[in-house]
Amino acid sequence: MTDAGPTDRKQIVKTNRRTALVVAGVVAAMVGLSFAAVPAYRAFCQVTGWGGTTQRADAAADAILERAVTIRFDGTTGADLPWRFRPEQISQTLKVGESGLAFYEAENLSDRPVTGRATYNVSPAKAGLYFKKIDCFCFTEQRLAPGEKVSMPVTYFIDPAIARDRNLDDVQTITLSYTFFRWDDEDAPPAESGAE
Repeated sequence: MTDAGPTDRKQIVKTNRRTALVVAGVVAAMVGLSFAAVPAYRAFCQVTGWGGTTQRADAAADAILERAVTIRFDGTTGADLPWRFRPEQISQTLKVGESGLAFYEAENLSDRPVTGRATYNVSPAKAGLYFKKIDCFCFTEQRLAPGEKVSMPVTYFIDPAIARDRNLDDVQTITLSYTFFRWDDEDAPPAESGAE
């Protein structure tokens, strides 16, 4: 058996370095893409209504149709958010294009200020493209003082364009769901270890 000569060893080292650099570059690119994927996916969902993502509107609808849709309301919180959060009404029935105003109640059950942010969607998901919010507490984070209870509004309508989408002819009820999660909060206590 013969050993590789000095020239062969240099070539092997050079090849190994090149391979390591390529692998490191691929890993760095994958990490970068993973961070870019979340905003890109969110933008895609907001444009298309994919996954029940609702749309933002600058103004109310320009037409009101005879077709009525019942909007049901749902609210939950993430496990790390010490809030009570619930809709103040179970449902509202509106004509397509008519503006609705609903309220959700949030209460901070802790002894310190806590900031939360709501994620949202509608069900059935195919209605997301036509569910338009004019104003909503979910557009920004909400900070509640210890023991504070607030009533938070959402102004919305169902876009009259829903009438042209035959795939939504069967939709008579849409559920608007919010889940509040703890937002990056400097005053948050350190996480406790162990089960409660």
